[in-house]
Amino acid sequence: MKQAIRFFMCACCLVLFVQCAAGPNPRAMKKPGPDEALQMLKDGNMRFHAGKAKNPHANAARLQMAGREDQGNHAIATVISCSDSRVPVELIFDAGVMDLFVIRVAGNVCDTDEIGSIEYGLAHVHTPVFVMLGHTQCGAVTAVIHAAHGKGHALERNIPPLVDNIIPAVQRAMEIHKGAHGDAIIPFAIEENVWQGIEDLFLNSPATVNLVKAGKVKVVGAIYDVGTGIVSWLPSEKVDAILAAVEANPFRETEPFAKE
Repeated sequence: MKQAIRFFMCACCLVLFVQCAAGPNPRAMKKPGPDEALQMLKDGNMRFHAGKAKNPHANAARLQMAGREDQGNHAIATVISCSDSRVPVELIFDAGVMDLFVIRVAGNVCDTDEIGSIEYGLAHVHTPVFVMLGHTQCGAVTAVIHAAHGKGHALERNIPPLVDNIIPAVQRAMEIHKGAHGDAIIPFAIEENVWQGIEDLFLNSPATVNLVKAGKVKVVGAIYDVGTGIVSWLPSEKVDAILAAVEANPFRETEPFAKE
């Protein structure tokens, strides 16, 4: 018995020695909380817009770090944005390597693949913030609006099922803003599409809902102006209202894990 105890103590000492020799455990690094991470994004965008970007974490040392460390020790936000070339996500938040977990898709829609990617960013990369980022002059939203006005054109076979998530947002914008005609409805539909994406995420991702309710993740909506470089942050109260409505929806998904 005494020999077993001595062996256990020696083993513990060996582990402690190895850990000390290796330096700080990167997994022990404290990442910012949701509010602090969100402020970091806001500050980064202000620098970008003002032409004072620091371009952090974009050097050889950061690349070497990325080659040996887990992104989960560093990334502060999961962002879904449009694929539009005018929306370079890391640049507009003045961020660098391992700072953001980014999903890009035309129209910043939330369908199965996108939601799965978001869940990975939140639950496995452990980012404390999720940003649903729309942008001005969105081609996907514009295409859906033109189709609704009977001005659509032939689309390649895989595009309609890609943008069909945008249809409810366009319909809602047209209903709310009946005084807007033609392309004047586009800005309203772009905002509604941000809310639609958040609703689709909450409806289909119990894992995300659980993280939000536990205070581990903050979900925010925003719109990037491609002509000014400014990110406008949408009201957080609207996110809360969407979450409450989803939780009252009997058709929402409730099982956070996939069946084996």
